[in-house]
Amino acid sequence: MIRPASPEDATAFAALYNPFVLNTTVTYELDAVSADTMAQRIQAKQPEYAWLTLEDRHAILGYAYYGNFRERAAYHHVVESSIYLAPAACGRGLGRMLYEALIARAQEQGYREMIGVIALPNPISIRLHEALGFVPVGTLQRSGYKFGRYLDTGLWQKALTPPTQAPG
Repeated sequence: MIRPASPEDATAFAALYNPFVLNTTVTYELDAVSADTMAQRIQAKQPEYAWLTLEDRHAILGYAYYGNFRERAAYHHVVESSIYLAPAACGRGLGRMLYEALIARAQEQGYREMIGVIALPNPISIRLHEALGFVPVGTLQRSGYKFGRYLDTGLWQKALTPPTQAPG
């Protein structure tokens, strides 16, 4: 089941997210995130932006969200997305299902473009984004530094509405 996230999900989200923070380069966050911090992040973004929870039999298997891409007003129609899945949810099509729901929500809210920011290398995330219609639009070289090495950041973009339609 996919549902809107709430601050009550924060403990499960932090438990799911922190192994990515502490053991991988898929996020550029360096320190573990507390449940309180995660709850604040959820509350700060809703209802303007979406956070969605993937749940099965009361177990949270993943979450996805979008927020502003950049602070300047001219970017108001563009959102940046993120998705995190528990290992048990991988390879079952659940990530695609969750991301499709996130894209639909962004379209419902009138956003025009979605940007996937991917720490490179990350072939699984790239495959998911491209399967959902995102196209690579650039690479920021040496833009992250984690675990003693520089990392590149890839940008993937998906049009949520026809490009001729002006932002609302």
